[in-house]
Amino acid sequence: MGIPPEDPAVTPAQVSLLVAILAEVIATTSLKASEGFTRPWPSLLVVMGYGISFYGLSLTMRSIPLGLVYALWSGLGLLLITLAGWLIWGQRLDPPALLGMGLIVAGVFVINLGGRAH
Repeated sequence: MGIPPEDPAVTPAQVSLLVAILAEVIATTSLKASEGFTRPWPSLLVVMGYGISFYGLSLTMRSIPLGLVYALWSGLGLLLITLAGWLIWGQRLDPPALLGMGLIVAGVFVINLGGRAH
């Protein structure tokens, strides 16, 4: 009898989800930079980013439930896009926005920690 293999710390589905989130953030950030699809390179990043993101989501949903995938994708994407807006375009974050984002993070943690969504 051999030693059973351990579960990997990071699964392929988690990697696909991370790629999907990052691609969506790049696409959405590029959407602003495309200036209504009048600038070719940012416009190309938009199309490619969303294509990669949705493909990554489709791979993720093979092994992670739809609700959990969407909660993570949209919640973490919102946080990263807000951070990009603040860093790149100097957009301000007022206390209600920060509170709302904190609640989103809390919701993602609650979904991941318990329940039957897994």
